[in-house]
Amino acid sequence: MEEKKETLIELEVPTGYHEEARLDVYLTRFVQNASRTKVQRGIKDGHVTVNGKVVRRPSHTVQPGDVIRCRVRRSPPMEVTPEAIPLNIVYEDDFLIVVNKAVGMVVHPAYGNRTGTLVHALLYHVGGGPLHFEGGEAEALDEDLGLSTINAAPLRPGDPVVRPGIVHRLDKDTSGVMVVAKDDATHRALARQFEQHTTQRNYLGLVWGVPDPPEGTIDAPLGRDPRDRKKMAVVAPERGKQAVTHYETVEVMPFTALVRFRLETGRTHQIRVHARHLGHPILGDPTYGGQAIRYGPSTAKRRAFYDNLFKVLTRQALHAQTLGFIHPHTGEEVLFTTDLPEDMQHVLDRLRAVEGRG
Repeated sequence: MEEKKETLIELEVPTGYHEEARLDVYLTRFVQNASRTKVQRGIKDGHVTVNGKVVRRPSHTVQPGDVIRCRVRRSPPMEVTPEAIPLNIVYEDDFLIVVNKAVGMVVHPAYGNRTGTLVHALLYHVGGGPLHFEGGEAEALDEDLGLSTINAAPLRPGDPVVRPGIVHRLDKDTSGVMVVAKDDATHRALARQFEQHTTQRNYLGLVWGVPDPPEGTIDAPLGRDPRDRKKMAVVAPERGKQAVTHYETVEVMPFTALVRFRLETGRTHQIRVHARHLGHPILGDPTYGGQAIRYGPSTAKRRAFYDNLFKVLTRQALHAQTLGFIHPHTGEEVLFTTDLPEDMQHVLDRLRAVEGRG
């Protein structure tokens, strides 16, 4: 087995340092992409010395003038290889691809998702070769790739995020229509439309309860949830970014509704967080309160009914239904529409049949 390569990091604590932090806390600030748990493990395994002596206690207090050396496993080279993954192509020409992204497909490689992404499938579809990154630098990103190269390479060494062709994203478990650029000029033109909020992006979502009023606008800034950094939340304006979502109730059932959302901005988890903020979380959303009965009686029979629904709908009931933009090369206004995926359609049909229409 090939021996894992390591990098030696040396830190000299400033003489004016008086925080008296724990060794694990201090090191976590300086070791890129390392969690405190990993740093603690490295300390306990003897990979850290302080003033030339091995220290195995994560709670060791850092003192002014300390010289700290630690051995860190170097991130493996990042390689993205084309994969023969089926794609639902809605439209394609010499400049762009419009794809109906499947539920469960991650858009691009990231931590925990180094294979099986939309990028891997797109590289295969366009006949592009593998991409190899060593230390954050690409061996070759050229015009023959078949996808745009803007923001394609990792932002820093060890970063697995590779985004050739990707102009915008959908969450892993949100299905629907996306546009991908084949060249840099197309990418720039499309990105400008997204930045200027001139694209037309409509989503269909099943929500708990019935919005009142039935249509309106949610204008609430979003930022990281201070209680859970993996989530987003509505925050004070100075702590977040402006986020605007327009909504319109399409169909009413006694305790749920089918709602069309139109994005004006495009923040992470925007619709999901705004729907919860409105008091009507997306049905089935495991992150933002959609997997518990929020409206109507909580009887054993009804709980069993929704348990069965959630065995089919294992994600948030949200689908990017339409995408419209000005084609960068023809100047034509184009609009692409996709049908609800099978899991959402099944749940909608069952809600209509069992709980009726409002």
